[in-house]
Amino acid sequence: MADGDDKYWYNLSTGEVEFGMLSASVDRVGPFDTADEAAHAPEKLRERSRAWAEDDAAEDSWGSASRAGSGDDE
Repeated sequence: MADGDDKYWYNLSTGEVEFGMLSASVDRVGPFDTADEAAHAPEKLRERSRAWAEDDAAEDSWGSASRAGSGDDE
């Protein structure tokens, strides 16, 4: 049995939880150990996406605060 055949997956197209790799890989996220974890995949994806966006924004603005406050006030 392949690694993912004994795990749960969330199908992005149907919104259904599947056991094993039934759907095309482009349609599924996982693997998850339980059906409940797979059922909450959309929330997990939103959380991770938000965290990645925040990290990207922090990296994009890295050093800008230092440059903004680097006047000769001292």
